Amino acid sequence: MVRKTLLTFAALVFGSTIALAEVNPEGIWRLTSGRVTVKVVRCGNNICANIVGLSSPNYPDGTPLLDAMNPNKALRKRPVMGLPVISGMVQSGPNTYKGYIYNADDGGSYRATAYLTDKTMKLKGCWLVFCRDSDFVRIK
Repeated sequence: MVRKTLLTFAALVFGSTIALAEVNPEGIWRLTSGRVTVKVVRCGNNICANIVGLSSPNYPDGTPLLDAMNPNKALRKRPVMGLPVISGMVQSGPNTYKGYIYNADDGGSYRATAYLTDKTMKLKGCWLVFCRDSDFVRIK
């Protein structure tokens, strides 16, 4: 009984140590649908990300996709490729960051939380009480 209790305690302590190990958010992450790939980098104490790959980077006529839905008319002609999509993410807990995401599909910026493991990043973007999850996998 004592041996089983010690093994259970050791497993709990060891398991919680692994869970609290910090994950480096920097790298290349792909949406599980394959639609978009982003490069996450450090921006001072924050993390940021830009689009580095799209499954369909062009319109049917072959011209690059533009940020056409941006509420700022001056930004509507910028290409989606290279677009900043994660900004101002500050660490809010172990492997958790809070900040903002930009969605070029609707031109909206949303409060967001990123939850990281070594191989996955779950982004939860919210507008008022409506939230949507996006799952990414680390590819580099």
